[in-house]
Amino acid sequence: MPSKSIKAMIQEINNNEADGGGLWLPNIQRQFVWNTDQIARLFDSVMRQYPLSSMLFWKTREEIKHRKFIENFNDGKVDLKDHYHHGKSRSKWLVLDGQQRLQSFYLSLKGSIDGKVLHFNLLSGTPTSNEEIRYQFEFQDPDTATWPWMSMANIIYNKKLPEQILSQLVKDQALELSEEEREQATINLSRADKEFSNDGKLLYHVIDSSEDDSELNFDDVVEVFIRANSGGTRLSKSDLMFTLLSTEWADADVIFEDFLEKINDNGRFNFSRDFLIKLSTTLLGFGAKYDVDKLRDDNVRCQISENWPEIAKALLFVKDEIVTKTYIRSGKALTSYNALIPLVYLQYHFPGKLAKSHALKQYLVPALLNGVFSGQPDGVIDKLVKVIEEQQSFDLKKIRAAIVSANRSLHLTEDRLFGWCGYGTGHIHLLFNLWYGGEYKSSGFQHEPQIDHIFARSLLKEEKVLNEETGRMVRVYENWEIDQLANCMLLPAHQNGTSDKGARSLDKWLKDQSPEFLDLHCIPQTPKTLWKLENYPRFIEKRKQLIQARIAEMGLLENEE
Repeated sequence: MPSKSIKAMIQEINNNEADGGGLWLPNIQRQFVWNTDQIARLFDSVMRQYPLSSMLFWKTREEIKHRKFIENFNDGKVDLKDHYHHGKSRSKWLVLDGQQRLQSFYLSLKGSIDGKVLHFNLLSGTPTSNEEIRYQFEFQDPDTATWPWMSMANIIYNKKLPEQILSQLVKDQALELSEEEREQATINLSRADKEFSNDGKLLYHVIDSSEDDSELNFDDVVEVFIRANSGGTRLSKSDLMFTLLSTEWADADVIFEDFLEKINDNGRFNFSRDFLIKLSTTLLGFGAKYDVDKLRDDNVRCQISENWPEIAKALLFVKDEIVTKTYIRSGKALTSYNALIPLVYLQYHFPGKLAKSHALKQYLVPALLNGVFSGQPDGVIDKLVKVIEEQQSFDLKKIRAAIVSANRSLHLTEDRLFGWCGYGTGHIHLLFNLWYGGEYKSSGFQHEPQIDHIFARSLLKEEKVLNEETGRMVRVYENWEIDQLANCMLLPAHQNGTSDKGARSLDKWLKDQSPEFLDLHCIPQTPKTLWKLENYPRFIEKRKQLIQARIAEMGLLENEE
């Protein structure tokens, strides 16, 4: 099996002038996913002379879309458009297996992560257990890094001998080293130079289809890529699905990346590549099941690529409808993205009918609140899609029946109401969506209403009693008792500030509020002694009754037998 040194292999990355046309990444490769801890562990393995897994390269002249390795990785984001080379009919080597290792080496020896470069602690190397790090590596600011840290690039690409490198460091930084420190640093410099220059360090296999008489085509290579990356967990199901899609649609990665950046709105939502593929297959009549074999069908891949603009348009419309017409303005309240698929199906196949329906209020929020799409949702999605197709509309009566036939419900039980909904949960945002309706309108994401504790958390935490067994003061109320639904309300941002409610005692804050305000928030109005801190348990029981009545009025609460 051929092999090269790490140093030599790095020289071939992104290098058109290298032997064979240089090393590049095919568009079927996923993005770089390793973190700095994984990179440090990789370098520790090299220094400890641990063997590295062999890699798989594809030598070809085909006009395959490929991209450069990343030189500078900033904020965990990469604009793929800036890295792509559109296929040219010339020799090149494409990495099918080994991207994460090679990209880690390249960033560490030729580039940076968030402006920091990889440094080596020259005094590390004390023997440890096999699981622990022996040789210490960190990404540090090159302008502030000091002894005993030294840039790995300066070590590997330095033409001086280890003793000369160390002498220069001692002189430049006015160091006073003990004999043991000087010896350890010299050994580490020598070992680093040796291990990264060793010709046998990186082993690789080559699939060669560069000759005219080669019988290997792109589909064959993709299958090799999938099989090579399927042993274990290195390549996820998501990566396999996207790899197959990319064989038909060369620009899929860039197009999906741009679309996700747009629809996720600076991280407010968390739409994923997986969701886009699942949505596409459902809209195009291939079912909701997220199955690798489904994308082995040329017809499925072709239809996704051809119909993507309209699919994206329908999804964006549904997302905008939700943001403007409900309190679901971020992913914290969107507890299941799968619940959107029937709505997007309606908009895609029957444009205009979603806006005229009551689906957002009478289907989406109750479905999310009741976990209709939890567990295994594919069967539910397929049932709802079938109803929409048959009725050519969002018939709420038939939609509810289909949900019931899947042993699910749009009606809350008392246990679910008070068990699922509490401070910090996505479900409480959904419940308040129904409860408060259009009472409070947000002028922007930063000013939307906020979930607040009625009895201030800080005051409840201060309530303590003497534990007679231990003789210590302990809290009266646990966190769940403080954060429960019956102690939560929705307030506009200005009412939740220190100049208004803040952490004031409840009886003082509520005394000036109108009966309409108290009714809106289901706050017991009599007796007013319930507003005092010492009566918190009685307040909670009374408010639970009012909340149950409010939810029952909406037709959402189901009696438990």
